[in-house]
Amino acid sequence: MNVLVVVDMQNDFVTHALGTPEARAIVPAVMARIATAQQTNEKIIFTRDTHHSDYLSTQEGTNLPVPHCLYGSEGWQIIPELAEVANAADVRIFDKPSFGSMELAAYLTQLNAKTPLQKITFIGLCTDICVISNALLAKAAVPEVPIVVKKSCCAGVTPQSHERALGALESCQIIVQ
Repeated sequence: MNVLVVVDMQNDFVTHALGTPEARAIVPAVMARIATAQQTNEKIIFTRDTHHSDYLSTQEGTNLPVPHCLYGSEGWQIIPELAEVANAADVRIFDKPSFGSMELAAYLTQLNAKTPLQKITFIGLCTDICVISNALLAKAAVPEVPIVVKKSCCAGVTPQSHERALGALESCQIIVQ
């Protein structure tokens, strides 16, 4: 079984509080990659950055004092272009309070124990924060499963940090395509 993990394709990272032109630019490629996953019966998983009203008093909020992805808000929602896919009955969504999801890593381990995974592909936002964090957690959880990051379906905080993250991923034996 192949798995596609769609990381944090949320309004606040695409068009709202922390949105960037680079994030908006990858939406068509992300949609196309998800369509391919549906056609080939890949398991689709979404992550959703999730904060609460105390965000500004957290370690992350102190370093990035921009309230975003507040639970239940419009900014927290998966972008409209992907909402139908994300809400499908066979799609899991992991709400994560930080950059990486330990729950996602545990779930990938469980999936691999039931049916050996052939490949896990990561797409989404932000390459240099949440994509890299989750890809590295997946590599640690299921070290023999090839982990792929599809660079045309990812965007970083800046184009430069996106490229640096891709280099770091490659140095950790994660395939960048």
